[in-house]
Amino acid sequence: MPSAALQLANDLPKLTNGAMLLAFTGWMDGGEVSTGTVKNLLAHLDAPRVAYIDPEPFYIYNFPGSMEIAALFRPEVKYVDGVIEDFDLPQNNFYCDRAKNIILFLGKEPNLRWREFCECVFDVAAHTGVTRLFFVGSFGGTVPHTREPRLYASVSRPELKDQLRRYGVQYSDYQGPASFATYLLARAPERNLDMFSFAAEIPAYLQGTNPLSIEAVTRRLASILELQVDLSPMRMASDDGETQINARVEEDKKLAAQVRKLEEEFDQRLLEETGG
Repeated sequence: MPSAALQLANDLPKLTNGAMLLAFTGWMDGGEVSTGTVKNLLAHLDAPRVAYIDPEPFYIYNFPGSMEIAALFRPEVKYVDGVIEDFDLPQNNFYCDRAKNIILFLGKEPNLRWREFCECVFDVAAHTGVTRLFFVGSFGGTVPHTREPRLYASVSRPELKDQLRRYGVQYSDYQGPASFATYLLARAPERNLDMFSFAAEIPAYLQGTNPLSIEAVTRRLASILELQVDLSPMRMASDDGETQINARVEEDKKLAAQVRKLEEEFDQRLLEETGG
């Protein structure tokens, strides 16, 4: 029985062997690369909202503990002159570009009832003719900002690796706490869905939104999804971000030495991997 939390548009699209790209805030959204990639694609696609998941059953708002910990779970509010201007509950929206044959999901990783939330995602796929799911996430690592982020992939069945050979991805050997995207990956075969999960390694020494990594990941993901979109505005934002980072590195001798060391290690590893 479909979850009452899932709300579908009356004119739901029907795609042919469609793709669904998923992004979640929270876990694996370092540098906002996961959500930033989907937001940037949405800005260049004709993709109205076609479904959403009611947040009420899936999130903890009143987590016990210190104010610092509890604040991570509570909704954000904005007052202007004593009046609430914005009350920010979690949003879980599905958008569709019919011409591009793709659904895009932008939401927040659920705290509770993973199985039900997972079924909501799979039900949207079933209703819209989606047969392939793609997740993009990120994590802080040893790659310097002057190099292309490494892209690690996981697949829901081994045969899917053949479809990624020409894109220069590496395959994950991660072991540790799992994300909700991993839960989707594990369960996708139950619904005869193929799923690809990508994790971009981004510079751990950079904090906040990372336009360089967002642009690099969006460009590579657009190629994998065969999406023809104009990425030039994103390239400009990336160039501006790189200029600012380089200026900061030049002013910080310790950081500059760290970046040079990371560059040397990155280049050496790349030579070893390519047999150079």
